[in-house]
Amino acid sequence: MRTEQEGRPGENTGQADMRERILETASDLFYRRGVRAVGVDLVVEAAGIAKTSLYRHFRTKDDLIAAFLQREDEDFWACWDRVAAGHGQDGEAELEAQMAWIGERVGRPNYRGCPQLNVAAEFPDEDHPARIVARTHKQQLRRRLRDIAERLQVDEPDDLAAQLSVVVNGAFVSSPILAAGDATSILLQMTRALIVAARKAQPRSQRP
Repeated sequence: MRTEQEGRPGENTGQADMRERILETASDLFYRRGVRAVGVDLVVEAAGIAKTSLYRHFRTKDDLIAAFLQREDEDFWACWDRVAAGHGQDGEAELEAQMAWIGERVGRPNYRGCPQLNVAAEFPDEDHPARIVARTHKQQLRRRLRDIAERLQVDEPDDLAAQLSVVVNGAFVSSPILAAGDATSILLQMTRALIVAARKAQPRSQRP
């Protein structure tokens, strides 16, 4: 016997579809126009729903913003994982491939910068839900770069990971001033130079 909590057939699917519709609409608006410039009323109008439907799935606008960033986070790491899967333990080949797809992403005509960096710039409060998601994303980026740096067998993988992180984030924020195709070549050139420098550098314990 179906309990009351299980709900009617198709009800859960319909609710999931509604949530995705709201999030898809809000994500597009947030990314193109900026989070602060987009109000809940605009999301409701663009999605063609009642405001009560939005608040049934997202208690506040902050929750909706955090969900938008979480969605972007999952998309980014799904791309990263697909690239990583093709290179096994070859850290150098993987790093070049990661930089290549990131460069292609930055060079797209509709690219408006890294969503996490964009939102972090709009919300200075360190405890804001969206800021927490953004910070976690950037910490994950550095951890993943460190994993690759360790496979490159450099003496200071932390240093190389930090440098590569700055290079990647620099490409994200520089997209408006880069010519088409520049991002990929710049990322690859800087990555190669940093690897060479890291392999030549003395370990911290041997530095004067």
